[in-house]
Amino acid sequence: MQKPRDWREGMKHSSTAQTMRHLRVEVMELCEGAGLYQIDLLNGSKERVSEAEYWARRRGQLKLDRENASLTATGQHPRQKKFETVKVACRGEAPPFAAQTARSLKSLTGAFVASQTRTLRKQISSVLYRTTSFKEFSDRLMQQYGITVKESRGQLSYLPAGRTKFIRAKHLGDKFDKAAVLATLQANAERKPKAQFKQDTIGKLIDIQSRMTEGKGIGYKRWLTKHNLKVMAQTVKLLQEKGLTDEDALNQRITELETKYHDALAVVKDLEGRMKANKELRYHVAAYTSTKNVAQQLKIAKRPAVFEEQHRAELTTYRAAAAYFKANNITKLPNPKKLEAEYAQLASEKAKFYEQYKEAKEKLLKLKTAKQNVASFFREEEPAQQER
Repeated sequence: MQKPRDWREGMKHSSTAQTMRHLRVEVMELCEGAGLYQIDLLNGSKERVSEAEYWARRRGQLKLDRENASLTATGQHPRQKKFETVKVACRGEAPPFAAQTARSLKSLTGAFVASQTRTLRKQISSVLYRTTSFKEFSDRLMQQYGITVKESRGQLSYLPAGRTKFIRAKHLGDKFDKAAVLATLQANAERKPKAQFKQDTIGKLIDIQSRMTEGKGIGYKRWLTKHNLKVMAQTVKLLQEKGLTDEDALNQRITELETKYHDALAVVKDLEGRMKANKELRYHVAAYTSTKNVAQQLKIAKRPAVFEEQHRAELTTYRAAAAYFKANNITKLPNPKKLEAEYAQLASEKAKFYEQYKEAKEKLLKLKTAKQNVASFFREEEPAQQER
């Protein structure tokens, strides 16, 4: 607080920039302590959604919801349910001149910029995670979306189509600046390419007759015939290696794998739930322990209201933890080290059962595909024999 009017009783209050920043910090700390979702009021998040952008989205969505409600009440179907302003602005539509007050112009401009920024983030991200070099990154942005990228003094800026002024990376978020972009491109280049085909992978038969009715040529039919022959060779080889050439034996093995698959999945889900509860409990134990001293000082404070105002964030965290313990009938705080050891044990068990789940799922899919291929093959053979 800079001036007496900011705090002295009886004087007219005037909110300064420092006062508003202090209030924003307090709001963010309260929400964080209570475990509530909170936008970044100080523009310090990785994806910087400014306060103006947040309110532009919210007001636009509320207005659209009211319009849709009135349309629904008259029996009409709304054409648009999600607020988008880029389409309106690009078509050049605007309210009548009489309604274009300074306030409406400011709101429309803010909404348009907010929506354009959100679209720009999505477009850059869609290209960033699919490229391995900066040249490829900039070329694909230009080809796909008409976005120009430039570097100036070690900083990146982006120019979307239809704009004349570049947007700096710091206004979009940390992951769009030069260091983060280069790190992502390097990680993409070092990432090992996934094997496209495994030796024991089983493909699926393709219905040639249905594909030919789509107007495919004779060359495509030849390719399908070769493909189906290779798939059947893989199928027969797999069934022979597993000793499942008999239909009853194949069905029995599929049933066994389905049981193993569902049992392992149920155990994994149970362990994940216990890990989540353990993590939540550890958080509240740490919060309660760190703020308990402040709560005790409140009881003996000479001016409780002033003390609570000064320590609102700590007291809010303390009360949230106490409410959690009461709701879960916890009368004695557990040992944090024991909770950590329990979490590590649960994570180890989850990893073991997850491997069993993945293995059973992979084997089950292969055998089901093989069974389907055999059934499809004999269905195609019967009409062919009848024609002969």
